[in-house]
Amino acid sequence: MLAIVVKTENWQRHVRVSAERLAGMVRGIGGEGDRFLLVQRVPDLPDDFAQVWHEAGGNYTLEHRDGAADRHFQTTADSPGAVIDALTGWARQEDVWDAGLAWSLLDMGPTQEVPPLDLDEDDREELERQVREVLVGGYASRAELADLAEEYLVTADRQPVSREQAAALADRLWLERVAEQAAWQGETDPERLTRAFTALQQAGVTARENFACCRNCGQAEIGGEGGPDACGFVCFHSQCTDSAAAGHGLMLLYGGFDDSSETTAAIGREVVAALEAVGLGTEWDHDPGRAITVTPLDWRRRLVG
Repeated sequence: MLAIVVKTENWQRHVRVSAERLAGMVRGIGGEGDRFLLVQRVPDLPDDFAQVWHEAGGNYTLEHRDGAADRHFQTTADSPGAVIDALTGWARQEDVWDAGLAWSLLDMGPTQEVPPLDLDEDDREELERQVREVLVGGYASRAELADLAEEYLVTADRQPVSREQAAALADRLWLERVAEQAAWQGETDPERLTRAFTALQQAGVTARENFACCRNCGQAEIGGEGGPDACGFVCFHSQCTDSAAAGHGLMLLYGGFDDSSETTAAIGREVVAALEAVGLGTEWDHDPGRAITVTPLDWRRRLVG
């Protein structure tokens, strides 16, 4: 799989696609509402992306940005083959991925300098602490972190952080985390958790990570996530993620869609077995009225974006 995220005009998001899948997506664009692809790296990096635009009957417009707005390049191609080769090479970070195409530098206008934050030390520390907490959880994108940074200190008569300042703060903390995770070796506990959830999903249990904002919302919404053959569910909400990232283990909610205690207990046993199969420990007394806790847990979730 290629270490990329592909986003489409019709709001689909595809993580770690194969080269064959990427090629099919390039060939498929051109219709109304499905005319472009935006390709990011995993993990996402500021000002480092590629994108392609195509309308049926016209040429393909391919662009890429190489680390800054003043390094934004464009070319065109009359068939999808050259675009596929370029995007695949870009995704693989090949040395000469852009060879054979006539690139031109686009003038994106002057770069605006972002003024420093005008915050006292307490507000600055609290803002960074809050952004880092969500960042370490590992599910937020850079844009979502910027939203958080922009809105966190807002009051009825005060908005101390501009959109540009929020984005700069989010990017700085994001890159610190990217550098930190570069030293991680092997499979992490959150990756084991994802592997267990994938197995449960394939076995007919609706499994969702970081689902909804709280227990009430999660339990109210999880029924809409399951297919017609789903027998039950397991999930955890964003407050559970925060707790896991803080080192307190991960609480899992689970149950049967028929609301019976017998089905709920059976789902609980299936969840525990799936977690143990990937090497994660659990605490659960087999009471269908009690949550399952995944512990011990070293929460090092690699960023995607």
